[in-house]
Amino acid sequence: MSTSEAATTPPTAADRVRQAVVLVGSLVAVAVAALGAGAGGDQPVSEAAGGALSADATVVAPGSPAFSIWSVIYAGLLLFAVVQALPGRATDPRLRAIGWWVLGTMLLNAVWIGVVQAGWLWGSVLVIVALLAVLCVTFVRVLRIPSTRPLDTVATDVTLGLYLGWVSVATLANVAATLAADDVGELGLGESVWGAILVAAGALVSVAVAVYGRSLPSLTIPVGLAAGWGLAWIAVARTQGPLTDVVVAVAATVAAVLAVVAPILVTLARRPR
Repeated sequence: MSTSEAATTPPTAADRVRQAVVLVGSLVAVAVAALGAGAGGDQPVSEAAGGALSADATVVAPGSPAFSIWSVIYAGLLLFAVVQALPGRATDPRLRAIGWWVLGTMLLNAVWIGVVQAGWLWGSVLVIVALLAVLCVTFVRVLRIPSTRPLDTVATDVTLGLYLGWVSVATLANVAATLAADDVGELGLGESVWGAILVAAGALVSVAVAVYGRSLPSLTIPVGLAAGWGLAWIAVARTQGPLTDVVVAVAATVAAVLAVVAPILVTLARRPR
């Protein structure tokens, strides 16, 4: 169904339920996640689970300022919740396709914070992998139905791109922290080599996303920016503090540049000459 056809189709009861539940659920999920992360003065995530996810827990832990990106992501998710609830968006095919999935990502994020606060690190790995999987499904669904409204593009493409890019890097850091906490550590490779492999994987994710989603730069470029942001703060963290590592710092810097530049280059390559 095209956007013009959807505009002339009366909303169904299911449409209205989806709009209401996604709006209310999103507000609750974002509030719970923010409070659980320490916004209300409680224990921040970096101090939970014995500090396993702190900025100096592993060589691929981003510096503390990196997590400020959540403010932007939360703002975008709240914008999405409001936009999808507007009367004229009830039958929008794109919002129909992703509404429940976006809500699912927010609920999983809140669950992840709760699991970490409880100290269940392996549980947190399972949840963040599920979150990443749901974000990937949402990414594919967004690609299939382009937006025709600038506001919707910001609320969906930009928000979900930043969300996916950041969670990709956060997943690598979460896995590394969990392995380290269980004394599995670097899988016999050594901290520097293990860290370099992980940050390279983070950059490759951004490259893969850029190529796969090359038809929609409004989605892939934010993915690269968020991944690059996280990787850059890994580089910064490895040049200062108690856990410095020159090899990882250099590798993370190169990975950050590649993550940001790849979607831009792929977009420019697609332009007609």
